[in-house]
Amino acid sequence: MSANRKGGEHRLRAAVIGLGVGEQHIHGYRSHPACDVVAICDSNPDKLREVAARHPGIGTSIDADAILRDPGIDVVSIASFDDAHHPQIRQALLAGKHVFAEKPLCLHAEEMEDIAGLLSANPALHLSSNLILRRSPRFQDLRNRILTGTFGELFLLEGDYNYGRVEKLTAGWRGRIPFYSVTHGGALHLIDLILWLSGRRPVEVFAYGSRAATAGTAFRHADTMVGLLRFDDSLVAKISANFGCVFPHHHNLAIYGTEATFVNQREGALLYVDRNPNTPPQTIDTPYPGIGKGDLIPGFIDGILSGADGELPAAEVLAGMAVSLALERSMQEGRPVAPCYPVLPPRRPLSVPPTR
Repeated sequence: MSANRKGGEHRLRAAVIGLGVGEQHIHGYRSHPACDVVAICDSNPDKLREVAARHPGIGTSIDADAILRDPGIDVVSIASFDDAHHPQIRQALLAGKHVFAEKPLCLHAEEMEDIAGLLSANPALHLSSNLILRRSPRFQDLRNRILTGTFGELFLLEGDYNYGRVEKLTAGWRGRIPFYSVTHGGALHLIDLILWLSGRRPVEVFAYGSRAATAGTAFRHADTMVGLLRFDDSLVAKISANFGCVFPHHHNLAIYGTEATFVNQREGALLYVDRNPNTPPQTIDTPYPGIGKGDLIPGFIDGILSGADGELPAAEVLAGMAVSLALERSMQEGRPVAPCYPVLPPRRPLSVPPTR
């Protein structure tokens, strides 16, 4: 790793590729005392100039390859269009760079296998993804309640990614790339949330898709997906991605346990702890979503500097990606599919000591 020194401290030099949501990554890196943002990149020169004007003093480039080849960059954010994620992640890992990627890591199973192989061959490198719902105070509070036994045994989880922005498919870049998946591009947030909350991974999935909302447009892929997840015990789950709904962007979530039920709806969150219909539910008022798009990055940098897995390690990112890929395959083939979970070797610590 080529971390430089400033004032006697080891520092990481970061770059961001893709300046849509990627602009918020800049704030995430800059909030860490041992990280400098040295370069930003976007293929659109106008977008690059616009963002650079808000962040003076950072190097700029329209050439992602130049950023990925630069030996002076230690960590790179990949926030480009979805079909560029795998090749850019691949190039970054081969160049010895740590990677923080927007979801999804990739679009196809062989691409996930390639990423897992590169991580296995370079166990000092860190990779994570911006599955930011883990940072929501409401969902962190929910997980604490699950871990402390409030819900008893979990038996049904439901998560809906209601996007409500059909124009993003019909008029934006999602409709221009060769393949776009609402499972990978939306439902993956709820997949990760359900795996994280339950602490378990499904052994089989089944999914249906439709494209009623985009019928008659140039968008050629499913705009809606509904999937079922079967675990190896009594737990089952339902996941959906609904890009064409007439509904604001929201993450519906329901957690059913033998002792309690939680629902997160747009109108608010409720906790039911009594089957008596006359007993009112508790109102859960922890902030939702209550997060910034760069909030996972400081913990990611801490993990790099300490040599330990961070808040969202690569193995968990790959597990969620495996479920998403299995759902997509099931939807296309019309049959149940078992997710294929990559196995990574134990992490090899870096020689650079932590700064905090």
